This record gives sequence, C-alpha cells and structure tokens, in this order.
Amino acid sequence: MLDNLIFLSAPIAGSILLAGILGYFGNHILSRGIIFIDIAVAQIAALGTMIGLLLGFAEDSVSVEISSYVFTLIVISFFALTKFQKQKISQEAIIGIIYCLGLGLALLLVEKIPGGSNYITKTITGNILWVTWKQVIYCALLFALIGIIHIYFRKQFKGISDSNRNGSLPFSIQKTRMFELVFYITFGIVIVKAVPIAGIFLVFILLVAPTAAITLFTSNWKKRFIGSWVIGVVGSVLGIYISYVFNISNGPAIVCLLGISVFILAFVKLFRKQTLKS
Repeated sequence: MLDNLIFLSAPIAGSILLAGILGYFGNHILSRGIIFIDIAVAQIAALGTMIGLLLGFAEDSVSVEISSYVFTLIVISFFALTKFQKQKISQEAIIGIIYCLGLGLALLLVEKIPGGSNYITKTITGNILWVTWKQVIYCALLFALIGIIHIYFRKQFKGISDSNRNGSLPFSIQKTRMFELVFYITFGIVIVKAVPIAGIFLVFILLVAPTAAITLFTSNWKKRFIGSWVIGVVGSVLGIYISYVFNISNGPAIVCLLGISVFILAFVKLFRKQTLKS
C-alpha cells in the first residue's frame, strides 16, 4: 500500500496543480463565452511540438518546448489583439477553424515523425500517471509566477470577464487589449505545460467541467474557484486511482468521471429546485 502511495504521489500532486490553475482559468473562459479556446490552443501547442520533433529535436528538449511556445503565443496573441474589433465572423468560429487547422496540419505531419501515431495518442489522452516530481516542481514554480501576475491584475482580468455579461468594457480598448494580451499569454503558457502531462482532452475537461458544475450553485468568483478546484482534484485523484487499480488509461478515466459529475450535480440542482418549489 505504501509503495502504491509513493508511486501515485507525483501524479496526485500534478493533478492538484492542474485542477487549481485550470479551474481558475476556467472561470474566466466560461464567463467570456469562449469555451473551446482551450482545446484549440492545446492543439496548436501540440502542433508546435511536432514541428520541433520534425526539426530533429528530442521530445523532452528545451528546443521542442520553445517551438511549442512560439506557435502557441503567436495564435493566442492574434486572438487577444483582435478580440474587440468588429468582426463578421464570431470568435467561436475562429477558434473552431484554428483547432481544425492545427489538427489537420498535425495529421499531415504525423507520418513524417517516427512513432508519430503513438505521439498523437499520447497528446490526446495524456499520461499523468507517469508524471515525475521534476515536472511537478517545475510546473509549481511556473504556475506560482503566473498566479502572482494574476493576483496583481485580478481586478482588471475580472472586470474584462464580467464585461461579457454586462456588455460594457471597464477600460479603453487599448488598455483592454493590453490586459487581454497578458491574460492570454499566461493562459497559453499554462496550456503548453499542461498538455504534455495531461493530454488535450483532460486539459479541456479540467478547464470546463469543474467550473460548469460549481457555477450551477454559485456565481461568486471566490466560491467558484474553490469549488472548481475541489471538484477537479476529487475527480482527478479518483480517476488516477481507478486507472491504476484496474490498469486502464488514466486520461479517459478522469475525463469520464468529471464529465459525469457535471450531470450528477445538474440533477442535484434540479432536484433541490423542485423540492423547494413543492
């Protein structure tokens, strides 16, 4: 039992970190109504990694990571700087096109990479069960730095997210774009670090599902953040344990648990509402 706990300690610590940082960003993403930006950015990050591999760099090398950052930050900066321009094409449509483009290019390049099909599978499903303490500590330091930035600009980021509901920007267009650029660059950095550990689908579900579930019960920002973090941690740790015990894929196990939890909590909310009416 002790050996199992020692082996699972790094994956559990990694899931706690990812649930926290993605739960925080999830609150902003859902408030802004750009639900699928995460999966699009994650796909672009994976594409950047594939291009680094094609250039001959090792998968875990700094060069491959830089390649992933470059592609991600170009796309995310374009999105942030053009968001508040009058557009005939909706932001969600642009996000969808970016995702399809990134996936299409990845599928074209996969045949040129040795073991490319395995890499695609790993990118989609992830393998958090094999995360190392080195990765966990590195992510913890990076996420802490990003957390400091977001604490410092918390009023600005929250004001912009809330503006999507009330319809009025809290700042001038120039200032709003500047704050948006900082927000999306930090978001892109988190996605680049999260995808190799958790995979595209798990990163997406951690961003959306816990926040969607807790939003059913409260609109308070602080409570939503804490609640989404708790839901994400419980679902991730339980999924890791189930995948380890039954020798099944950890990513899909966590995704299914978190997805089901949203519907369970939705039924709980509906039942409570009906009970109060009666």
